[in-house]
Order: sequence, then C-alpha cells, then structure tokens
Amino acid sequence: MRQSRLTWLLFVAVGAPAAAQSVDTTRGQLLYSTHCVECHTTQIHWRAQRQVGDWDSLKAQVRRWQGELRLQWTEQDVDAVARHLNESIYRLPRPQQIGLATRH
Repeated sequence: MRQSRLTWLLFVAVGAPAAAQSVDTTRGQLLYSTHCVECHTTQIHWRAQRQVGDWDSLKAQVRRWQGELRLQWTEQDVDAVARHLNESIYRLPRPQQIGLATRH
C-alpha cells in the first residue's frame, strides 16, 4: 500500500506536469500549423533580422501576430504556441527554467 502511494505521489510530482506540457506542445503545434505555417516557414525564424531574442519577445511576437489575424487566442494558446516554437526552433530559456537554474 505504501509503495503504491509513493508511486502515485511521484507521478503527480513528475509525470503530471510533463503530461500537461506535452498537451500544451501538441496544442501549440496544432494552432501554429493551422494559422501560422502558411506564411511562416522555418526560414522566417532563422532570418538575420528576427525579432525574437528571449522568451518574453517570443511570446510578444506570438501575441502580436495572433492579434493581427484576429484569432482571439487565450493567454494559454499564446503560451502553447510560444512553447512549441521554442522547443522546435528557438531553444530559449523560459523564466521558470532560469529560476530553477539559479536555485541549484
């Protein structure tokens, strides 16, 4: 009984956030491929004049362009698309990752 309780607690502490992040990534990928990829090939993210240099500017650009297209995304949608772009292209540290790195 104690072993199963410990396993459950471990899942909640480690597995649940990873599962939630996976759902966000999938949603972000879906939103991006549905609304953005028509104009935004990967070359636009690698151009010399790109406007993304950190996590905040990435989210600002996602927020800006969803507004230009009047998509009415929620903040969670903006975050999911930014996370998808960050994981697939930019590899920028996110604020919570920065905070975790400074604690150790």
